[in-house]
Amino acid sequence: MTAIPYVLAFLILLFITVFIQYIFKRPGKKPAGYCPPPSPPALPFIGHLHLLTPVAYKGFHALSNKYGPLLYLRLATYPAVLVSSAPLATEMFKALDVHFASRIKSPFDDNLLFGSSTSFFNAPYGDYWKFMKKICTTELLGTSQMKKLKNVRREEVVRFLRKMLEIGQKNEVANLSAEILTLANNSTCRMIMSARCSGEDNQAEKCRALVSESFDLASQLALLSVFGPLKRIGMWYLRKKIAAVPKRYDELFENVLVEHEEKAKREGPDMENKDLMDILLEVYHDENAEIRITRKQMKTFFLDLFTGGTNTTSDAILWILAELVSHPAAFKKLREEIDSVVGTERLVDEADIPSMPYFQACVKEAMRLNPPVPLFDRICRENCKLAGYDIPKGITMIMNAYSIMRDPEIWDNPNDFIPERFLTGVDNAREKNLQVYVPFGGGRRMCPGVNMTSSLINCSVTAMVQCFDLKVLGGDGPDGLKVNMDTKPGVVKSMDRPFMAIPVLHSNLFSV
Repeated sequence: MTAIPYVLAFLILLFITVFIQYIFKRPGKKPAGYCPPPSPPALPFIGHLHLLTPVAYKGFHALSNKYGPLLYLRLATYPAVLVSSAPLATEMFKALDVHFASRIKSPFDDNLLFGSSTSFFNAPYGDYWKFMKKICTTELLGTSQMKKLKNVRREEVVRFLRKMLEIGQKNEVANLSAEILTLANNSTCRMIMSARCSGEDNQAEKCRALVSESFDLASQLALLSVFGPLKRIGMWYLRKKIAAVPKRYDELFENVLVEHEEKAKREGPDMENKDLMDILLEVYHDENAEIRITRKQMKTFFLDLFTGGTNTTSDAILWILAELVSHPAAFKKLREEIDSVVGTERLVDEADIPSMPYFQACVKEAMRLNPPVPLFDRICRENCKLAGYDIPKGITMIMNAYSIMRDPEIWDNPNDFIPERFLTGVDNAREKNLQVYVPFGGGRRMCPGVNMTSSLINCSVTAMVQCFDLKVLGGDGPDGLKVNMDTKPGVVKSMDRPFMAIPVLHSNLFSV
């Protein structure tokens, strides 16, 4: 009972704040001919908040189905434009890409470690972002560097397969959600800083825990931004975390950076087996670089990589396996393709992937149906027109990849898992002409870590299909094989329940 007055006071303060915002920040008179996007019916003060659902992208999908693919929304004090069709995405990412080349600011203050002034992923479109994008493309995350790190991924996949074998031999149930997250964590940690996130390396485990804590804190701060000035109350409540989490991360990564610098001094410029931290430190120490990056920028960059390279990658792998297990004919066809390319005497290798068109089609189809990050944002950098509607400078654009990749005007049977659609000339032509496939975003702000994510997806999924059958318990299908595909509430597409299955050995090609 003692908490009731505090809750009541909070609600009253919320009402007063939103009311003041509503009165004093109502849009002024627009110029003649101004044509904003259509908008669903809104309520006073809260705008369209009442139309949202716990699974955000599905709520937005329902709105676009009812009111149209381009909508103006007001989420309490936060204005936004929702984009939900492939033709609109194509216009944004091709003809108007530079207009939408910035992202929303980091919820952390600029003077903190994770602020927009230090983050590459959230940096405004400008010299720093362009420089880092070039470094990512040519040195850090390009195809060449990913090939150099191939053995790291293979070692972690083999370790994962051996764990599956151990569980299967005992006829026990594997928590694939947990095991694949461990695989993604260890692979990402080793590619970035040459240390596994599980095992005896205490620094790497601390880093993994801090990344998770930082992501949760950022999510809370992002939610608070909807409430305008009232967010300061929430930030006051979280003030200790806001100060402590970046500080702990800063101290931990400073130690890791110093260790890498000392190693570079000992081994010299011809050091072998460089990880991503070694490469970025070379850029940091390059006095002739176009832009001299700071240590804070390096640390925040690695946080961005950890965040994008762990949960997002593990979710992607889980959804691909779930779709394959739920569609036995596709699983069988993929295994036959792997055997025809690789044979039955060795483990599949990343170099085999270009010879496996059906596997590539399965991955694309699973990602079309289950984009791990179905909502991504852009900021309009200057007034422009989209599909004939006026888009004001500074407004947030919410791209719903879930809707774009299920657009019935583009996709036949859009809710069905049909990998063959990516093997036909018709759908390939559509994909070239329209921005229809956007699981990693689009345009110049497309996810820069897509090569790192795709590399781990390729080697882990093909190896799992080659070596194991998965016996799903408590599945949705009549034969118990179909995986439960319910998703957690929130803005990302994660499984609501752990993916539990007994791994049954089909071919042991990883013990030698």
